Amino acid sequence: MTTTENAATKVTTDVPLTKVLGAKTAKALAEHLGLHTAGDLIYHFPRRYDERGEHTDLRELELGEQVTVLAQVQGIGIKPMRQRHGNMLEVTIGDGSGATLSCTFFNQAWRERELTRGRWGLFAGKVSEFRGKRQLNNPAYQLLKADATQDEAAEEIEEFAGALIPVYPAAQAVATWTITKCVRTLLDVFEPPADPMPAEVRAKRNLVGIATALREIHRPSSEAALYSAKHRLKWDEAFAVQLTLAQRRARAAAAPGTARPRVPGGLLDKFDAALPYELTEGQAQVGEEIAADLGRAHPMHRLLQGEVGSGKTLVSVRAMLQVVDAGGQAALLAPTEVLATQHFRGISAQLGALGRAGELDGDPEGTQLSLVTGSLGAAARRAALAKVADGTAGIVVGTHALLYEGVDFKDLGLVVVDEQHRFGVEQRDALRAKAARPPHVLVMTATPIPRTVAMTVYGDLETSVLSQLPRGRSPIASHVIPALEKPAYLDRAWKRVKEEVAAGHQAYVVCPRIGEGPEDDSSPPPENEPARRPPLAVTEVLPALKEHYLKGLRIEMLHGKMPPEEKDAVMRAFAAGEVDVLVATTVIEVGVDVPNSTVMIIMDADRFGVSQLHQLRGRVGRGSAPGVCLLHTEAVEGSAARERLDAVASTTDGFKLSEIDLEQRREGDVLGASQSGKHSHLRLLSLLRDEKLIKEARVEAASLVGDDPDLTAHPALAASVAALVDEDRAEYLEKG
Repeated sequence: MTTTENAATKVTTDVPLTKVLGAKTAKALAEHLGLHTAGDLIYHFPRRYDERGEHTDLRELELGEQVTVLAQVQGIGIKPMRQRHGNMLEVTIGDGSGATLSCTFFNQAWRERELTRGRWGLFAGKVSEFRGKRQLNNPAYQLLKADATQDEAAEEIEEFAGALIPVYPAAQAVATWTITKCVRTLLDVFEPPADPMPAEVRAKRNLVGIATALREIHRPSSEAALYSAKHRLKWDEAFAVQLTLAQRRARAAAAPGTARPRVPGGLLDKFDAALPYELTEGQAQVGEEIAADLGRAHPMHRLLQGEVGSGKTLVSVRAMLQVVDAGGQAALLAPTEVLATQHFRGISAQLGALGRAGELDGDPEGTQLSLVTGSLGAAARRAALAKVADGTAGIVVGTHALLYEGVDFKDLGLVVVDEQHRFGVEQRDALRAKAARPPHVLVMTATPIPRTVAMTVYGDLETSVLSQLPRGRSPIASHVIPALEKPAYLDRAWKRVKEEVAAGHQAYVVCPRIGEGPEDDSSPPPENEPARRPPLAVTEVLPALKEHYLKGLRIEMLHGKMPPEEKDAVMRAFAAGEVDVLVATTVIEVGVDVPNSTVMIIMDADRFGVSQLHQLRGRVGRGSAPGVCLLHTEAVEGSAARERLDAVASTTDGFKLSEIDLEQRREGDVLGASQSGKHSHLRLLSLLRDEKLIKEARVEAASLVGDDPDLTAHPALAASVAALVDEDRAEYLEKG
């Protein structure tokens, strides 16, 4: 490894690592860790820190885990191998906890000369087991110097003895101590960038300078200094995101739009007067927020999140009617044909005569509805599109078919996106582009979003939350069915289905996959869990229910690969009470509303995510009769999968479950890293643990953008934001 030829020449963030390190080392960092420049390496932060003798307890190491341990050589021996020619060197190491680990080297007896008793070192490898003993086979290692000079000894003491030892995200070909050496070399010649954080923010929030933070994050002088460094660098991440979102909010507020104020005595007033029930307090409040937004001459950008069954669709219908009253059209974009068709029927029923203008029994002052899906026949499609184009259809419901060329609106004033997480930014943009001027946008989700995620990912949208359930809605009880431990519980579950049907109710049985072709609709097994049988499929479960467990009941299946007309026929029959039990995939996850359904059994429930399970169970208990959701699983007690299910069974609070869901995912995925195929820019910031910091960054960002929308007076900050939140991620952050 070499440094630059002229040590006096300082290295800036954009300098290639080949000019700082040896070509071989730089190539390894680039190929295995994606680190190409000095900036890449300086922002490759340690994932944790160890202390000599206080390192990870060897007793807590798990089989199959890739580890780096700081330990002392306690014993060493050589013996011939039994099955083949050669010898085996076995080194016993310990960390002071009383536990030991065996390091085995094959035909490398020469290592005995350096691995002497009492030497400390870092050992890295995969934990395996042989004859009941845990071991590392051929581990990579780095020993602390035993015969160092006084200066070298001081450095050793600083780095290893009592000091915090950085442990970096590494690769098999690039060990953490190699990265430590590279960072040390870089720090000797690195020129920190101009501090991008405004001085007034640094002073107000008690943040250390960027130069101090970058040095201390890699070579912390104390626990307190490390905390301050992390706190500052977390602020950089949170501030960059919040500034990006604040700028988007400012641009949206300044964009020209068309005001759609409420019209007294119009369709909305008639609709409200005809409602057979009162709006909940939440529905009324959110309705007022949306009505005020629609009345402004700037496009609304609002996220409406609400628990399953909280009445989001009713809120959206009232918003659409306000726009129709004001002379515009509204489009409701749904992710599936099943949901689009259900929305169309449900809204038609809610509007009654108000949605049948021009028909014999229609209100002449009303409007018309159109349904646009990919499965429409040619004649029906022409008729629907004609009504959309000439404005006869004030409310248009559809799937992604609404995005196609040839679907033209007379005056699109409002776009409502249901279950927005199922659509890409491009799809939403394509629908908005069909308006002459930017339309108002309302995006809805029944997947509760943790507050920090809402602030970080959906921060360019105003947010409304519906937490109340409409009066008359029944609670849902959830229970885990541990199939391996208590097989009789599943038999009892099928009896419960029969009892509910006998009482005049209906049931769902949900399976993770269809069963046609390889692993359709299945989710991958959780990490660090043993291999399991394939997930249960609709086509496997259906005949077993018909022939045995639920024999005599009217049972049908529903999945995404059925022809649209078949899906529609099955859903119509189920909604009409002509089917007792619907065996389905997650195609019923959102929007399906059959109030007579009271029981759901989710097979292999551990194959679903927490939020998905919460969504699914929201399909029952939608009427006056209480609902029950039974979570079938073969996951054993104490496993991570079982703990997820126990959490779902313990609460119906979707927001609490969303926190659990976030804990189980890499937070970077939440911000689009997996979508862009890049590293997450959230290296330190935790959306769960740093809520207070994110709130503070949001406040400072709003204030700064209010005074300086383009950050003209803060060029270093603007550059830092651009580096942390690149164009791809900025695109992803725009959820409207």
